[in-house]
Amino acid sequence: MQRTHPMDLSGKVAVVTGGNSGIGFGITQGLASAGCNVAIWARDPEKNSAAVKQLEGLAGTVSAFACDVTQREQVQAAAIATVQQFGAIDGLFANAGIGGGGRNSFLSRQRSDWEQMIEVNLYGAFYACQAALEHMKTQFEQGRSMGRVVLVSSIADRFGTASNEHYALTKSALSSFARSIAVEFARYGVTANSLLPGYTATAMTKDLLENDKFTQAVLPRTPMRRFGKSQDFAGIAIYLMSDLSSYHTGDSLTIDGGYSVT
Repeated sequence: MQRTHPMDLSGKVAVVTGGNSGIGFGITQGLASAGCNVAIWARDPEKNSAAVKQLEGLAGTVSAFACDVTQREQVQAAAIATVQQFGAIDGLFANAGIGGGGRNSFLSRQRSDWEQMIEVNLYGAFYACQAALEHMKTQFEQGRSMGRVVLVSSIADRFGTASNEHYALTKSALSSFARSIAVEFARYGVTANSLLPGYTATAMTKDLLENDKFTQAVLPRTPMRRFGKSQDFAGIAIYLMSDLSSYHTGDSLTIDGGYSVT
């Protein structure tokens, strides 16, 4: 397809897990606004439908497939359905995840807390990557040389997170995971990077960001003097999905309003 601008994503197809809300929604909206067709893989059918309706009229088509990323069979079915509708999977933004909340001491942490965190944040990314990369490899062999994998990590990859160690370990693992994919799949035209959001206003972080003690500690340290918004991740998603990023791989990109450099 002929493109008039290097960030025109017309004809490309991306998957965004957990793309019906929060950071995932901002990524979905950004990609679709640049012409990319986007498949949302997320569990809640009602939220999926609401997201698709809200994004109607953008340059790219947005569809949603009910999918629990912790269930390999559902992920594989969503991948097949995506290819049936759009013809390919060119990019994957593995965004679906849960937070730990930071409410309980490590000393009271239960094994089940760790297991749930690992199941969603790591196994969910594992299943999604495996399904998407299988299609990207096949597409490369058939002459479609575009492949992008972005794993949504967190600045918890770089900072100590008291009472939230199980969350931090999964996010650090995602950054390492992306680097390994970058090495193994470069031969198939695939780039892989991790995205490290800072403190961002979403439904998952609502209680934390409404805590006055927390706000008074974090905002003065943040040069932009605000928390992130879902739309703050649209630009980086467009870049990573575009042809301009074809030599940018194995990196961890931080979007945190400057928090990590103070």
